[in-house]
Amino acid sequence: MTSNPTVFLDHQASTPVSQAVLEAMLPYFSGGYANPHSEDHSAGWAASQAIEAAREQVACAVGAEPSEIVFTSGATESNNLALLGAAAADGERGAIVVSAIEHKSVLAIGRALQRAGRELRVVPVDESGLLNIDALAAAIYGDVTIVSIGAVNNEIGVVQDMAAVADLCRSRGALLHSDVTQGVGWSAVDVETMGVDLASFSAHKLRGPKGIGALFVSLAATDRIAPVMHGGGQERGLRPGTLPTPLCVGFGAACTLLPNKADVESWRLVTRHLLNGVEQLFPNLILNGAGDPRHPGNLNFRVPGIDAQLLVARAQPHVALSRGAACTSGIPEQSHVLRAIGLSEEEADASIRLSTGLDTTFSEIDAAIVELAKAAYLPESL
Repeated sequence: MTSNPTVFLDHQASTPVSQAVLEAMLPYFSGGYANPHSEDHSAGWAASQAIEAAREQVACAVGAEPSEIVFTSGATESNNLALLGAAAADGERGAIVVSAIEHKSVLAIGRALQRAGRELRVVPVDESGLLNIDALAAAIYGDVTIVSIGAVNNEIGVVQDMAAVADLCRSRGALLHSDVTQGVGWSAVDVETMGVDLASFSAHKLRGPKGIGALFVSLAATDRIAPVMHGGGQERGLRPGTLPTPLCVGFGAACTLLPNKADVESWRLVTRHLLNGVEQLFPNLILNGAGDPRHPGNLNFRVPGIDAQLLVARAQPHVALSRGAACTSGIPEQSHVLRAIGLSEEEADASIRLSTGLDTTFSEIDAAIVELAKAAYLPESL
């Protein structure tokens, strides 16, 4: 047990489970353990009712109808169901359109469909990480199965203009999917206002448990997506398998704890305090991605001359930080997001991501700056 606890600055990878969420889940591990799909007894009915209540909470959080929420194991599965399901339902074998900075799961699905004979069109972003709308317009022509554009990037935190994307897709008759995982925990995500047909999100990014997520499937898009797994016909026939009652309940509870505008502004102040601290340590720091609009907890930056890998390693176990997205952990390759915004190999290698959480404190930030100074062999106080 270390006397100097870890300051957790990797909230975009995962967030701590809220105590209220944990308390909501516990009864369904011990007493309410019946299969929610057992229709012949009251224990099964009770579990099913708990899941449906959670579905309503999740739906309310994103402006959807409960019937439009399909529970999955997380955003990666939701992304697979959205893109592979749209491809399975499309008899015309239309093109897949994605941006160059999509989540690894979206890009990997696109490549898999490309290998199977689909055309994959990858739309560039500018140096700030924002989508080039004119380039997107040029990519949506002919038969297009689905367009997938992430609302908030998981590495550099930039926020796309989804209203403009939706208007364009609607005018071309293209199905629109968005991975909104990084947005639900802080922004007022409303799938109807956004104009998306499909949207993926995950509980562990918003102080809920790992292993549970959802795919929003608008009622209008129901006929344009087909199941990619087969089984007992659960979740409108789109996602078979026994639902984990405790995790669904935890997801729903987390969705009732989303921050208000004042909370988000306080969160931004903490992140600004962190930025001020690292700028004092590294005066030549360069922020990667647009400064605004941006995820309130995201800092992704590079420091010329600093070995990011060594700095991250030296900061252990005192500060949890990363050099990129957790979904690429263990894979010896550079961030495709940083390369897509024009960074060189050297600049990408010198980049670090810090991400604060809703409950991160100023004192934790101060402690983290001291440890980062030690890790960089710089004076502890400047």
